[in-house]
Amino acid sequence: MLEFMEVSKFYKKQQVAVKNISMKIKKGEFVFLVGKSGAGKTTLIKLLLKEINPTSGKIYYDGNDITKLKNRRVPELRRRIGVVFQDFRLLPKMTVYENIAFAMEIVGSSAKNIRREVPTVLSMVGLSSKANNYPDELAGGEKQRVAIARSVINKPQIIIADEPTGNLDPETSHEIMKIFTEINKRGTTLIMATHDRAIVDQMKKRVIELKKGSIIRDSEGGYYNGL
Repeated sequence: MLEFMEVSKFYKKQQVAVKNISMKIKKGEFVFLVGKSGAGKTTLIKLLLKEINPTSGKIYYDGNDITKLKNRRVPELRRRIGVVFQDFRLLPKMTVYENIAFAMEIVGSSAKNIRREVPTVLSMVGLSSKANNYPDELAGGEKQRVAIARSVINKPQIIIADEPTGNLDPETSHEIMKIFTEINKRGTTLIMATHDRAIVDQMKKRVIELKKGSIIRDSEGGYYNGL
């Protein structure tokens, strides 16, 4: 489904972001990206979303080289990828319902489809009773649930979660991971960048560890390795 082939990204003055990255992620996998700050996790995410282009190498998504994707087709790629951020990035003047509906509106979904799908996703993340609340009326874990609901509403093939539990307490983090696990069980590929040792150790999923822009470990049933 997703393949990086000898991908490198250098910034000015030859600063290395990632170097000679080669990896494959199959449809339906759950993969953790771990490593210290500056290891290259965020760069990999930006490359996949085509926010930046590699200096060298190729990135294949469903057999297509997205490094050659024309700008006009980038929105089409991004509609197939849901993203969950550490800081939630909810629209403060919209209700929970409206935040999720907006993600459907921008891809041209009909009002009828929105009315059908949004309540279903809210139920999945346990927020049916919060549909008319605004983000500033929610706890951190509830905000992240909204962000997850928004990421899945357009039925993406891949969800990228960038430090999704970074601002949450352990109990809330555990509940968020249960939601991600359920989403993954439904067939969605999940790639999660994290520093959360407890979650990685508990989940026993594939772990790709980065250091100074290179992959130093790729193991199944992984553990955090004390970083």
